[in-house]
Amino acid sequence: MTGIAKGNTGSEVQLSSAILFYSGHTGDQFATVHPVSRNPKTSRPLIGAGRPLDRNALLDTLRNLNKNAAPKAEFLPATVLAVAPDAVTWWCAPASRRVFFDCKELGKRSAVVPHPGLVFQAASTGFSVFALKGSERPLPDSDLFEPPYFNTWDIGKICVGSAHVPRRIDVASIDGWESGFFNSAFTHPNAGGKRVEYENGAFAFWRDMLDGKFDAGYPLDVLVPVKLTLADLVGGKIRSLR
Repeated sequence: MTGIAKGNTGSEVQLSSAILFYSGHTGDQFATVHPVSRNPKTSRPLIGAGRPLDRNALLDTLRNLNKNAAPKAEFLPATVLAVAPDAVTWWCAPASRRVFFDCKELGKRSAVVPHPGLVFQAASTGFSVFALKGSERPLPDSDLFEPPYFNTWDIGKICVGSAHVPRRIDVASIDGWESGFFNSAFTHPNAGGKRVEYENGAFAFWRDMLDGKFDAGYPLDVLVPVKLTLADLVGGKIRSLR
């Protein structure tokens, strides 16, 4: 290995550092970053002493690679709204799909019910979902609303709990993230503000949903605004508010 290659502009680039990953049989992982020098006699690269690599430093490295690496073509579905090194954001059009409940107030129940348009984001800082009032693909200035679901915190953050979600954050894993959300049982409203504006509260709303009261479509008037936009989500402002 010479440690010399061509950059995306055609100029010569040289190996300057190395990241080493360590894994244990129990699943523990650790990483170190090492400077690289050259053997004065053979000019072959030499890996120097390392230092621990934390998550922020790794994300900075990935951002630099994303900015400076040679472009790679990738097909993006129309539902994908934004892709970053540490986050993927996508949209689900209004549709009917099955939900599952397992709680004392509603019992163990399942039904196919209407849902509003939704925006999901899988990120290194967590999993989020927001509701929309429109039926078209959202724009940067589209207003976001609290997700009208149990198992969510304020400002759209999802309590993953025992849900089975992917470890990867990329476009190919979107279906897995969605399945992890919708195929898990809703068990309780998390602490915080209202998720729906409905007479007698969230339990009454979801009881009526499960009983088929809203078969004509999702009642958009129950959605609670968060006074933030899709641009705030994609730009990282919402993550900084939590």
